[in-house]
Amino acid sequence: MKVVIGLGNPGPEYDATRHNVGWWVVDRLAYDWSFEPFRRDGKALVSEGEVGEASVRLMKPRTYMNRSGLALRGLRDVEDFDPARDLLVVVDDATLDVGRVRFRPEGGAGGHNGLKSIAGALQSQAFARLRIGVGKKPDGADLADWVLAPMPEQDEDTIVALLPEMTEAVEAWMTEGVEPAMNRFNR
Repeated sequence: MKVVIGLGNPGPEYDATRHNVGWWVVDRLAYDWSFEPFRRDGKALVSEGEVGEASVRLMKPRTYMNRSGLALRGLRDVEDFDPARDLLVVVDDATLDVGRVRFRPEGGAGGHNGLKSIAGALQSQAFARLRIGVGKKPDGADLADWVLAPMPEQDEDTIVALLPEMTEAVEAWMTEGVEPAMNRFNR
C-alpha cells in the first residue's frame, strides 16, 4: 500500500492558508482518482482506493501541524508497509518561491514542524517528501504568521494551477520511485 499524507491544520480558518497546501494536494488526488469521501480514522481523515495496481491511502491529519505524526499510528499495523518506500508526505515550503516543487527521498525537516513530528513518530527521516513552494517569508515577518496567513489571490491561483500536475507527480512517485519523480517534476 502507498500512503500519501498531506500536512495542514484542521478548521475552516486554516483552509486558505499557506500551511494547508498539503491538504490541497491530497484533496485534488482524491478528486482526480475518484476516491471515496474522506472519513475519520483515528487522528486523520482518510480516503482509500486503487490507482492502477496500487492500493492507496490518502491522509489528512486532524491534529495541528506540530503533532502530525500522531496520525501515523495505524500504519504500524499495516503488513509490509515501509515508510522509505511507501510513504509520501506533502508539505508547504516557505523557503521556496510560490509554485516551486521539490521531491526529496529523505532528509531533515528544514524547520518544518510537521516534518519534525512525522520523523519523530517514525523514528526516521527516511521517507519521501513533496515540498510545494508557498513563497519566501518576507524579511522581518514571523514565520508562523506568514504560513498561517491566507495567500494573495495570485499566489493561490499559482498553487491551484499546479494541482493537476501534482497528481501526475504523485503517480510517478508511486510507479517509478522518487528519483524519477524528482527528475521530471522538481523545478
